Amino acid sequence: MAWLEAFNRHELEVLLALYADDCVHTSPKLRDRRPETKGLVAGKAALREWWHDAFERLPRLHYEKVAVTASPSRVVLEYLRQNPGEADLAVAEVFEVRDGRIAASHVYHG
Repeated sequence: MAWLEAFNRHELEVLLALYADDCVHTSPKLRDRRPETKGLVAGKAALREWWHDAFERLPRLHYEKVAVTASPSRVVLEYLRQNPGEADLAVAEVFEVRDGRIAASHVYHG
């Protein structure tokens, strides 16, 4: 999966190229780290800023694929979020696809 490969290599521009310009992204980590966002960023510029910060802070962050389920308009990716010194975190991320690009991504974990 191109998204997972780009994320694990921390190739920010390759990753962002998969998204629509008007994309939205929601995440509990975003809500916790940047409460003013209420867990949501909109547009590639905001997503670039969020991931750039994450890749700088967590240079060894890695996602291990568990399962992928897909339809033409939606992909559900289950993975383990792995970062040295932290417990693995089970995550599900839902990608909504429009015109071949990710229009929205929603992260879920307990």
